[in-house]
Amino acid sequence: MEHPDTAQIAAVGGALGSVLVLLGRGRPTFAGGLAVLVLAEAGLALSLGSGPFERLGSATGAGAAAVGLVLVGAAGAVLARRPALVPVAVLIAAPFRPPLDFDTSNRFLVSIADDGRLGRLLPLYFVLAATVAAFAWRAVRGAELRPLPRAVALPAAGFFAFACCSLLWADDLEAGANLLAFFTLPFVALLATVARAEFAGAVPRALAAGAIGLACLFAAVGLWQAATHELFFYAPNLEISNANTDYFRVTSLFGDPSLYGRHLVLGMGIVLALLGAGRWRAWALVAALTLMWAGLLFSYSQSSMAALFVVTLALAFATGGRRVRLAVGVLTVAAALAAGGYVAVQLIDGESLNQITSDRTERVEDTVRVIESDPLIGVGIGGQPRASRVLAGSDRPTPNFVSHTTPLTVAAELGVLGLALYVWLLAGGVRLIDAVRRRDEPLGLALLASFLGLFVHALFYSGFLEDPITWLVLAIGAGYLTWAEGRAVPTARQRAPAVKASAGDGRGPTAPRGRVTP
Repeated sequence: MEHPDTAQIAAVGGALGSVLVLLGRGRPTFAGGLAVLVLAEAGLALSLGSGPFERLGSATGAGAAAVGLVLVGAAGAVLARRPALVPVAVLIAAPFRPPLDFDTSNRFLVSIADDGRLGRLLPLYFVLAATVAAFAWRAVRGAELRPLPRAVALPAAGFFAFACCSLLWADDLEAGANLLAFFTLPFVALLATVARAEFAGAVPRALAAGAIGLACLFAAVGLWQAATHELFFYAPNLEISNANTDYFRVTSLFGDPSLYGRHLVLGMGIVLALLGAGRWRAWALVAALTLMWAGLLFSYSQSSMAALFVVTLALAFATGGRRVRLAVGVLTVAAALAAGGYVAVQLIDGESLNQITSDRTERVEDTVRVIESDPLIGVGIGGQPRASRVLAGSDRPTPNFVSHTTPLTVAAELGVLGLALYVWLLAGGVRLIDAVRRRDEPLGLALLASFLGLFVHALFYSGFLEDPITWLVLAIGAGYLTWAEGRAVPTARQRAPAVKASAGDGRGPTAPRGRVTP
């Protein structure tokens, strides 16, 4: 790492910027916070290597930078005029990692990734850059910028600030700086801006349609790959696995079957939420669900199947009557007993617990050692894999020691204090989603299914905090809630008496005067 001191100074700036943009209640505070975040991002980029900045000094690099700024400015102008497009644009861009990678040896600073690899979240970063420019312009122009609900703003600000400051004592400074630059500060900007977008009546429907459409696209590509045995993107170990097993795992437009399965579970959860709420045409939703389920089968992702199972039971419990809830309880107990029986049989047959859990047990044990070594504040952001390898005394590659269990990773890297902030964030997210559900049941159920699916999946596979969809779910919930409250939109319970009264006089349901229906 070329400039470690710069990285740590930028991390402190990122902590300050996170607090300002998430807790700020005035336009100057918000605009100042965005400026601090941009400077912190630039500092982290500089600390990771001066190559890109040197390239920008050449004629070709300067030209490429100018074109990029023009494109960001044009997109920002559109989003400034139409803030309602922000959440939809972020949703569409979030899953994609085009096979492009930063390469200082290339005259345009990017190169085509090879060997089936995928690059960074470049479409999302472009949309976020345009969004930050749009909201900074709106703040300067005096536009209304709603404060975030404290239920999510306080824990998110605390968690982001502590994660940034942990770079000051991080064991693996370069890995931590990478996480801050690519998966922390951008998501602070995502939460702070999307939560202040407009959420007029068409936005929730557009978000649902976009999420379901993306999941159907991923499923269709996955089924094509299952039929042709041709993958676009893949990790090297997957290529070896597919060559030596009787089944063929597909990745669709992702680099890993589990990531592919996660996005299908998100789409299926939204479809199940709409079916449970009795919204949209049932036959279209069932057709989409069938396509996604077929695509999920060929991922052979156990973590995705477990997440789908939990999401389905949770939605049934939330929308069903007394008998349905009783059935959910019985099925949960039966599933737990079946899982325990399966493990017992495998152990009797001579399988080890580590083999049964696909090496997860060993990863957990290695992570627990890290937690025991630094229980209070952890080894710093990004430091868990390296610390686990060192404590295990192994010469295997560091990626083999990633815990694949988000709560354990948080405890290892941020200690008990960070874990407490993480739990606070989860609790705040649940409270926020419950408040949304009281106003708009379909939207609340869809957010619940997505948040729960991401959480359960990350108990067996990395990526809850590093997945932009996690922060998008919280941002949509926060944005819709403040938008509805600011315009005095009636809740579902408040609308019910008006609907009954209007039905009695034959006029049909009407919206209250001066109010906007969601």
